[in-house]
Amino acid sequence: MIETEALIERLAVENHEFRKLRDDHHSYDDELHELSTRSFLSSDQRWRVSELKKLKLIAKDRMEAILRQARAGAQT
Repeated sequence: MIETEALIERLAVENHEFRKLRDDHHSYDDELHELSTRSFLSSDQRWRVSELKKLKLIAKDRMEAILRQARAGAQT
């Protein structure tokens, strides 16, 4: 686990795409949290929640792909 965290931190410094994806993922998560605190959501807000969940998943999947690629590169 520590190796993964170190790799994530290294990629966040060295890889612009990874850093942007991580920042975007955190931003989506923050917005989702803000929307989840509301007692009522309009239809637009419910649509936004759905969109944010998809965007988070896309960002996470891409970050995982970059991590796999970095691990594979480190093993060669």
